[in-house]
Amino acid sequence: MQLLFPNLDQDDFGPHFGLLSRQKIEIMLRRRMILPEEFIEESQLQPASLDLRLGPRAYRVRASFLPGKDRTVMEQLRAIARDEEAIDIENGAVLERGCVYVIPLLEHLHLPGSISALANPKSSTGRLDIFTRLITDRSDVFDRVARAYEGPLYAEVSPRSFSVRVRKGSKLNQIRFRRLNSQQLERTDFAIDDKDLLQHHRSQPLVDGDLNLREGLVVRVALSAAAHGEVIGYRAQKHADILDVDRVGAYSLHDYWERVFARPDNRLILDPGEFYILASQERLHIPRDLAAEMVAIDPAMGEFRVHYAGFFDPGFGAAPHNRPGARAVLEVRSHEVPFVLEDGQIIGRLVYEKMAEPPQVLYGEGEVSNYQGQGLKLSKHFVMA
Repeated sequence: MQLLFPNLDQDDFGPHFGLLSRQKIEIMLRRRMILPEEFIEESQLQPASLDLRLGPRAYRVRASFLPGKDRTVMEQLRAIARDEEAIDIENGAVLERGCVYVIPLLEHLHLPGSISALANPKSSTGRLDIFTRLITDRSDVFDRVARAYEGPLYAEVSPRSFSVRVRKGSKLNQIRFRRLNSQQLERTDFAIDDKDLLQHHRSQPLVDGDLNLREGLVVRVALSAAAHGEVIGYRAQKHADILDVDRVGAYSLHDYWERVFARPDNRLILDPGEFYILASQERLHIPRDLAAEMVAIDPAMGEFRVHYAGFFDPGFGAAPHNRPGARAVLEVRSHEVPFVLEDGQIIGRLVYEKMAEPPQVLYGEGEVSNYQGQGLKLSKHFVMA
């Protein structure tokens, strides 16, 4: 039976429920709810999440899979992957574009019954078009960890635009922890409703312009020269060199990206299968007591997918006087047919969730906050010149 740590909630977590801040994640580490195979690095701890690290072996698989309720991931891997498809990445190896890999992570979990978890790719991972999802044993969903879960974690990794070099310890995704009260144990929707968002906006603006709400904050794409200047986006090149995910500021954008220029009609035609980096019209600010996630708008509204890495930490976008100061960068891929985007078109929405308590150090206040105050910006690997 899962150990529930008597008096844990009262003594260690206080009376509040919601997403856990860094200081509470540190408590989880001390209480061995998070079990790393190697010491946690300071850089893994974010204001409201923990970066996860790749282990020393990767398994190339023919197709994505979920283990289902009755199997572990390793049982499924043994059934579909041959021994020669295991790759030693201890000191670095290339994950080929278009292939699918399952990689055991260095972090394991031993969660109490009051804590569940959810994951998403890191911002840099999404901007490199590396499709990454979390898998757990005996699960039929990606990127979700059931409360009271005990066991290992795995990353499904599929580079889409560039072949990439990774190694043991590379960080491609991150995990957040949600503390539940007794009435929330079977709940699946934790989004703040639009009425509460309006109250937040009145006391501290969430965006720099009009607040457009539709089960979250509506986000519109910026395609005019007035927003960014002549360059309004980037499109991934088809035949670029291998890119090392651990090398920051090491690559020229010209070797991997084509600039997308503003047109007189303020439109952009998305080519099927192409990957684009665009940005929002809105400048955002995430208050200290909230976190947010970018989710797709109604799929019926367009033949494209937006966002691979859509988590926004508390404090993201803070400008002087707590004004909204950063645009949302949008990772966009068209589907089966060309699709016309117009300047100001709705392209996604931000769904907000309450923190159990504000982080002691907000995004932008720590040593490394690569995307604070961003406009249109590629991942941290590129020199923007």
